[in-house]
Amino acid sequence: MPKEKTTTRKAKAAKVDSGKKKKGESHFHRPPRGLSAYMFFANEQREKVREDNPGIKFGDVGKMLGEKWKALNDKQRAPYEAKAVADKKRYEEEKAAYSANADEEEEVSE
Repeated sequence: MPKEKTTTRKAKAAKVDSGKKKKGESHFHRPPRGLSAYMFFANEQREKVREDNPGIKFGDVGKMLGEKWKALNDKQRAPYEAKAVADKKRYEEEKAAYSANADEEEEVSE
């Protein structure tokens, strides 16, 4: 009996990705997404955690940062949340400019 023809992973991925990108479009030119309040906190505190705990494993750094974040009260979280709001606004503005520019380029190429 002949085997049934199955699609490969690459073929499945090509089918899924086929409608997402336009020709010549690259994700490297899109503006980076805004960071969350936790990410601003983690970026600021990561080195301190490593200095306080020499030889700590990568996963343990994340666990300690998560515990520290949970221990913060609303007043202590406020500066990080303000940074996150500002970064989200920056992202929205850059995204709008990028979309407008992409639409103009699409009209010119047609």
